Formats: sequence, C-alpha cells, structure tokens
Amino acid sequence: MPDPQVLYIVTAVVVLGLVAWVIVVLARPVEEEHAAVLAFLADGESWSSSALALALGTSQRTVQRALDTLAASGKVQAFGRGRARRWTTPPLPGFATTLLLPAPLPSG
Repeated sequence: MPDPQVLYIVTAVVVLGLVAWVIVVLARPVEEEHAAVLAFLADGESWSSSALALALGTSQRTVQRALDTLAASGKVQAFGRGRARRWTTPPLPGFATTLLLPAPLPSG
C-alpha cells in the first residue's frame, strides 16, 4: 500500500519510439539537524563520508559527526571499514532493498 506521506508521480516517456515508465517518488521534507545528509542517503544508494562531504560542500569531519549521530539514533547504518566504509539508510521492513529487473533484450 502506498505511503500517504509520499507523493508518487508516474509518467510515460517515449525515447526513440520506445515507451518507458518513470516513477518519481517525492518524500516530504525532513526537518531535523542532519536533514541534508539524510536527503542524500534517501535514495538507497551507499555513500562514503568523503563523497557526502563533497556533495554537501562541507568538511568530511562534519559529515562523519552527523553520520555518527544518525547511526546512534538508527537512521543510518554503516558497512565496511576504513576507506571502504559506506553509509546508507536501513531498509524498510516489508520492502525489497534491490529491484530485480530483467536484462535488456538483445538488439538486432
């Protein structure tokens, strides 16, 4: 069942005669101290603290403090160690974390 706190926009896009469905999910803004960090992590991709710092235009140490605070409250989780450490939001219960999409059909 769709979440009433989220706006789902479904549109059809035609490129080179092929129709593709595009689903855009717009979540309500989060108003909290580290909302910008959460916004980047909301797409489900994993980020390094250095990549987040670059995207946010702030220091890596500032991002690391924000991530530590968010991790302590269970809003983000880390995996890996050292330079390989990545951050993501925990998966929602009842939803697959990865979409299993069919491989593209061979052309020709």
